[in-house]
Formats: sequence, C-alpha cells, structure tokens
Amino acid sequence: MHFVKTLAGQQAFKERHADLPQRLRSAFLLFDGQRSLAQVLEATSAMGVTRDDIMKLVDRQWLAPRESRPPEVASAQAAAAPEPAEPGDAGEGRRQRYRQAYPLAVALTGKLGLKGFRLNLAVEAAMGYEQLAALAPRIREAVGEAAYAPLHKALFAQQP
Repeated sequence: MHFVKTLAGQQAFKERHADLPQRLRSAFLLFDGQRSLAQVLEATSAMGVTRDDIMKLVDRQWLAPRESRPPEVASAQAAAAPEPAEPGDAGEGRRQRYRQAYPLAVALTGKLGLKGFRLNLAVEAAMGYEQLAALAPRIREAVGEAAYAPLHKALFAQQP
C-alpha cells in the first residue's frame, strides 16, 4: 500500500506536533506516494518504526492512501513535482542519491540538539539533491569528518 501526506499531516510536521516524534518524522517524510508501506518500514526499521505507528498516522489523517488523496493535495504535489527523468538520466541518479542521503543528513543534524537546530531545519526543508548537497559543508563542519563520511559517500560517490 502507498500513502501520501495530507495537508493536516504537513501542517503537523511543520509545527513539530508532539504526536509526531523524530523517529516518525523520518518515516513521515518518506511517504511520497511512490514508496510502499513495506519500503518505508524497511528503511526506518532501525529507528523502531512499526506498522502500528504508521497506522496511527493514518488514523489521525496525517497520511492517506495514495488513491484517496484530496484533489488540492494532488494538484499541489503535481505542480511541485519535477519532470520525470528517463531511466539512466543524470536526474534519476541525483534523486536516488537524495533518497539515500536525506535520512542520514536528518539523523546527523538531529543529534546536534539545540546547537544544530537551524541546520536541522534547513536539512528537513531541502527538497532535492542540489539543496542537500549545498548543505553538505555545513553538516561536515557541525558533525566532524568521521560522522560525515557516510553522508558524503551517499551524496557524492559514483553510483553503478
């Protein structure tokens, strides 16, 4: 099953609602209508996110099945979505890198606490590869070279 964020869910995320703790925020971000529930659960299993946690977000109407997406959300997401890339296109590689690097960047900046609050907000607002790559030097400076290495590999390493 595929879920998408609702307007109420996006507002709860933006306001950092108490019922949306950091581990669920990471999962919430992954629901884009393209990833299945199983894929999101697999990606967030290390954080302890369960199917029941996701179903609570659905019950709160912060997530909705992809097919039942309200028209205003569908049109807003369609307007904001970039043009689909052809397979093998450089854009597809960048999207893949972004999908791999984003959770790492959020985790790294989330661990910084208050001293990294603004950087964490900037990472969470990054809507694509270019924006996340632009934040990479700030993340490296804040977390140190050793902690930054996996993020650097995800963002800049050559993919097969």
